[in-house]
Amino acid sequence: MARPPTVQDYVLTELRRAIVAGELRPGRPIRQESLAASLGVSRVPVREALKVLEGEGQVVHRPHHGYAVAELSLADLREVYLMRELLESEAARTAVVHLTDAEMEQVVTAQRDVAAASAAGDLAAMTEANRRFHFAILGASRLPRLVRVVRSLWDATDAYRSVYYNAPTHRETVEREHAAIVAALRARDAARLVALLAEHRDHAVAALTTIISDEGTRP
Repeated sequence: MARPPTVQDYVLTELRRAIVAGELRPGRPIRQESLAASLGVSRVPVREALKVLEGEGQVVHRPHHGYAVAELSLADLREVYLMRELLESEAARTAVVHLTDAEMEQVVTAQRDVAAASAAGDLAAMTEANRRFHFAILGASRLPRLVRVVRSLWDATDAYRSVYYNAPTHRETVEREHAAIVAALRARDAARLVALLAEHRDHAVAALTTIISDEGTRP
């Protein structure tokens, strides 16, 4: 994989990967000096990358303590997924109308990549392919502002999404649900597509609710 064009982009990419892979866990502090050393860069691009992630809600800055990966409360989780439901449902209905053959192929390619990453147990690759799968659908809506808002909502839950994929049963559920979503999209069945996407989100919320609850009880 080609290294991003700037040092800050490189650091940002690595931080995103570490959050998604669970190497940087919610609530855990981010040590800028050790991170800079491990990446072979100065603290300046690390600090700038953290500011970007703070703007996205993926990390938080605590006075006198520094940066930490953001923790998501159950109330936040449910609000994020409620907002996603409202926005993604509208985008899905519109996508069915505008979807081209080339866009359909992008969806199918991403679906295959999700399955391949799942089989390999590569959670970071699966998370990335899953995002491509969903945004290939949403992008066909021709509603770029809406899609940008949805992207920010996804960013807020990336750390938990990767944890969801830790369980093979969850990965199998994702693959099965993706196949049904693709079938509905091919059939241009907007009502079924919206319903399947809702079910897909509901299963994730149920699992993430358990994950967040369990993490909240740890000493």
